[in-house]
Amino acid sequence: MLRIRLQRRGRKKRPIHHIVVADNRKPRDGRIIEDLGRFDNVTPKNQLTLNRERALHWLKQGAQPTDTVRSIFKNQGIMYEMHLIRWDKSEEEIEEALAEWRQKREEKEEEVPTRKERQQALLEAEEKEFQKQLKKKAEEAAKEKAKQEALAAEEEEDEADDEAEAKTEEEVAEEAETQEEAEQEEPEAEEETQETAEQEESEEVEAEEDSADEDEEPEEKEAAAEAKEDESEEEEDDASEDDAEEEVEASDDSDDGDEDEDDDTEEDSEGQTSSDMLAKEAIEHIENTPLDELEGFVTDDEDRVTVQRALDEKKENS
Repeated sequence: MLRIRLQRRGRKKRPIHHIVVADNRKPRDGRIIEDLGRFDNVTPKNQLTLNRERALHWLKQGAQPTDTVRSIFKNQGIMYEMHLIRWDKSEEEIEEALAEWRQKREEKEEEVPTRKERQQALLEAEEKEFQKQLKKKAEEAAKEKAKQEALAAEEEEDEADDEAEAKTEEEVAEEAETQEEAEQEEPEAEEETQETAEQEESEEVEAEEDSADEDEEPEEKEAAAEAKEDESEEEEDDASEDDAEEEVEASDDSDDGDEDEDDDTEEDSEGQTSSDMLAKEAIEHIENTPLDELEGFVTDDEDRVTVQRALDEKKENS
């Protein structure tokens, strides 16, 4: 039995199908009887070149089209024309019926959006949904923040009340302590006066002894004064060296702090995922980033079709 079917040609990931007439016992890429045209379903418009007269000829001969070829013939009006021929319609009636059928199909095609328009509409819908979710999350975060601020204000008020009560208790205790101290200061003052009198007497005795020593040993005092000056100079040199070492350590600590800040910024930029971006930004990031660095960028929670499609195309092209 004769079959009208598609025969795959072209190259890998870029097929072009030939519409051929062949025996159904032959393999797909085997010998054919006649080539009727080409069908390219990779392009958005599904480009088709077909020999209409030869297709009608083989249909009249009893060749059976496959399901795919039948749908192609149906879209081109060949099956409708074959139906009119079987009903023994004249050529004029067939032409009028086909003209009316083509007009209705054109009106229908104008109403149906193209693949590019459907893609753009899908992208806009996803953007609106994403913006809606972001707005909802922002509102929830604002409510949570207001709730936490209210709780913090209540805690501060409670702490202020507790501090006020504690202060009143401390003031009462301080007043009691001041009274006790005042009572204890009176006998202590008398003891201090006695001690000061005894110290004055001892100081007078020491002063008399020092005056006697100064008269007897002036050379020993000069030697002791020179030794004290030498010790003070050595202490100043040690202090200057310690200050220089502290300045060097401070500069090293500041350099380490700068390096830590740079590392933190790099870790923040690497932790971004597709759910933190708009769909356009996520798609641009996928197109401009090597495939090895995209691992984990598109999370399992990602439900936007355009982002998933961009990642799949990146994997196929690599």
